[in-house]
Amino acid sequence: MSSIFSRIIAGDIPGRFVWQDDDVVAFLTAAPLTDGHTLVVPRQEVDRWTDAPTDLLAKLTAVAQTIGKAQVDEFGSARAGLTVMGFEVEHLHLHVWPVNSMADYNFSHVDNNPDPARLDANADRLREALRRAGHGEHLPDA
Repeated sequence: MSSIFSRIIAGDIPGRFVWQDDDVVAFLTAAPLTDGHTLVVPRQEVDRWTDAPTDLLAKLTAVAQTIGKAQVDEFGSARAGLTVMGFEVEHLHLHVWPVNSMADYNFSHVDNNPDPARLDANADRLREALRRAGHGEHLPDA
């Protein structure tokens, strides 16, 4: 059975994509901690990050770093947070989000009912920041 992320990648479930290449996609999470909170996901279904091929994990991290830099620039945060989760969806994914303090790492504070218009606007802002940073070839059509 395919994961919910595989279904989003396939277009069966809508997603707010901000990055697409042959190996990796990134889209805004439906339950953000802060504006711009993004999931970086391999197209290949891998459950645990420790099972990922080293080259795939390196590419995920590189894309996460690129997105994190764009988030800091666009959302004016002090840093970009990065964490690997995996219990909520059994498909490797990296959380990348703008952070200003350790309080921004508390996943009990996710917004489980975000305004869809705000998510759309945040996706647009992040895509534009990635375009300005020279990554237009990886940007999907909105």
